[in-house]
Amino acid sequence: MTDSLRTRHEPDNALAAVSRGQAAGHPRATVPVNDPTDLGANRPKAMKQSTPVGKAVKSSLKHIVLVAASFAMIYPLLWMLVSSLRPNEVIFRESGLLLTTLEFENYISGWNALSHPFSHFLTNSAIVVFGSILANLVACSMAAYAFARLDFKFKVPMFAMMLLTIMLPVHVVIIPQYILFSNFGWINTFLPLIVPKILATDAFFIFLMVQFVRGIPKDLDEAARIDGAGHIRIFLQVVLPLMVPALATTTIFTFMWTWNDLFSQLIFLTSPDMYTVPLALAAFIDSTGQSNWGAMFAMSIVSVIPLFLIFLFGQRYLIKGMATTGIK
Repeated sequence: MTDSLRTRHEPDNALAAVSRGQAAGHPRATVPVNDPTDLGANRPKAMKQSTPVGKAVKSSLKHIVLVAASFAMIYPLLWMLVSSLRPNEVIFRESGLLLTTLEFENYISGWNALSHPFSHFLTNSAIVVFGSILANLVACSMAAYAFARLDFKFKVPMFAMMLLTIMLPVHVVIIPQYILFSNFGWINTFLPLIVPKILATDAFFIFLMVQFVRGIPKDLDEAARIDGAGHIRIFLQVVLPLMVPALATTTIFTFMWTWNDLFSQLIFLTSPDMYTVPLALAAFIDSTGQSNWGAMFAMSIVSVIPLFLIFLFGQRYLIKGMATTGIK
């Protein structure tokens, strides 16, 4: 009975065996314990890293999709470029991008096809574009500083009303504008296209600059105010130099939108002497006779070059301005 009780109370496990061995003078035994960090063989398949071959396949597929999507987006521009080098009778016959002949005559005839050389219309567009850019930079930056830094009565309602004008279609206000500018005697001049921007009518750019100015620390304003600077000096010497990305974004968007604006210029400019590039390109299309498609495509390529250049050299500022807008 004593042996049975001893057998019953002695634990039959590895730790008991180690204790008995140490008590008997045997060397200390070690019990193998699985390392919880050693997951090599037992690691789940989902946790295993992908092989270099799998990474290469995924990267190749991603690049193929991106190249295909880029080609699909740029195809119309490439087709217009190729069509500007084809004879008129072949342009709509072939949809591919392979050229059998080079027709540079389209550029020569298109440059002098209208009542004035095409350089005349480029100059008119440049006047409207640079006037609009200068007006937007001055007026919108001042309005943005007022909304972001000054406290005045009805500030919040006025800012809300300004934002509401973004959702107002231009077709709603074009008739009142035409009547007003007609009474001023401004029809067939560049004034209706430039003067409204002096009054900060582009609410999108005001909102863009307000968000950017709010991200500038007010400690800089306080430091300048301690030195005796007023709001004009703070705006010109402190805030405005830091707004370069937002100003560059405004410049690029104003250039693109004004250069491509057909609707407003078609309403206010009636004489061919005042035509801009969009109106000149529209003049190549004759609804009653044969249109000179080759010359129109050639001059379209010429008109795209300024847009390409300003985006090429200004995209760094454009991305920086859009990325930092609203960041506190």
